[in-house]
Order: sequence, then structure tokens, then C-alpha cells
Amino acid sequence: MIELRNFSKSYSSKNSFAVKDCSMICQKGKITGLLGLNGAGKTTILKAVCARHFATGGEVLIEGIEAGVNAEKVRNLTGFVEEEPNLPGEYTVEEYLHMVQELHGVKSSVDASDNIKDVISVRDILSKKIKTLSKGQKQRVNFAQALIYNPKVLVLDEPASGLDPAQIINMRNLVKSLKDTHTILLSTHLMQEVEALCDTVYIIKDGNIAASGTSEEIASQFQSRTLEEAFFKITGAADIAGEQK
Repeated sequence: MIELRNFSKSYSSKNSFAVKDCSMICQKGKITGLLGLNGAGKTTILKAVCARHFATGGEVLIEGIEAGVNAEKVRNLTGFVEEEPNLPGEYTVEEYLHMVQELHGVKSSVDASDNIKDVISVRDILSKKIKTLSKGQKQRVNFAQALIYNPKVLVLDEPASGLDPAQIINMRNLVKSLKDTHTILLSTHLMQEVEALCDTVYIIKDGNIAASGTSEEIASQFQSRTLEEAFFKITGAADIAGEQK
């Protein structure tokens, strides 16, 4: 489980917050969506969940462990699929996955790792150097590195970014297959991804949680026909689009 209790994050000494007093819960067996415009604070929350940085105020708990108190344990409990992963191009896929396992204290001979390679469909590219891979293949490696050490929590930052329609369908099927065994937090600005995957949705605006619930509950709360319509009302996205024309 993921729990944020009044989480705040500031990147400067000034009283300026990227995220302010954010509280949310993500349950195992459910896919939780984090929706917001670019710059709303989504990635700030994701990196805090993975102990990539720490709260300025409040708490971030992963499986009951506070990220700011035991960061190493939290990093071993969370797998992070970044939107733009910095994959080492000179490594083969197999070399890289072995390195990730070792960094997390997992022996490369663990049976679960072979299962992950099959689930993510990377076995056919294990001997290839990462720099030679296509966008879709790199995204498969990105998922594999997040799962190869068997974390309980999976954090996805714009997992459909740059994928073609067929690759997006494969990604959705993969995420759905992991739902029962993981706590999954997915950040996106794409309504179709939320509607296809998410059980619970949090909408963030200017660093604050502006709405939460199922897609239907949020639409009803904001007197909208769809989640997309409610999202436009909450975030002012339609006004922004109009200003840019």
C-alpha cells in the first residue's frame, strides 16, 4: 500500500511548494491514477513514493515504512517506470537487468527473474545492446528493470509516452496482469489510459489534490458527463487550450 499524509515538497528555501498538503491512499489489487496537467506536481509525488527525494512536510509510507526514515528499504519495495529512463546504451539488456538485481540485493539466479523476462517479453532481446533497441523495446526493458527485483509497489510515470497504438495495448495488458500482485500508481494526462486502467483517480491541480474517487464519482461530483469533462472543469485545461490558439 502507498499512503501520503499531508505530503508537501518544496525545491527551494522560499515558501514555494511543488506539492502542498497532499493526502492519498493506493491499495494493493487496484490501479490508482494520478491525473494532472504538465507541471501540476505528478512526478514530484511519484519520486517521493520511490524515495528519489523526500518530503518537506508530512509523510510518505510504503507498506507502512516511512520513505524519509528508511529510504533503502522503500527503494527495494518500489519499482519505478520513468517517462524518460536513462538506460545505459552500452550494456546488453541481460547485463543491465543483472546489474539492477545486484543493486537491489537480489541474486540473478532467482527463479522470479526468469518469469519477469517472459512476462515483459524481453527474452528475445537479452543479448542486444540497449542503444540498438526501438522505442517499444526500450519501454519493455524499462518495465523489466522495475520488476526484476520483485517489488511490491509499481510506479508508472506516463507509461504510454511515445508508444504506437499496438504498443499501448500491450502496455495496458501488461499493467492489468500485474494488478492482483502489486500496488500500482500510474501518472498520466491521457484520459483513455485512466478509463482503460484505473480503479481510483486523483486529480492534482497546482500541487493540490482537487478531486478523488472513481471516474464516475468525479464526473458526478462536478456535474459532468465524463471524467474528461470534469477534468477540464477542475484544471481549467479548456481555458488554457483556448488561450494557446
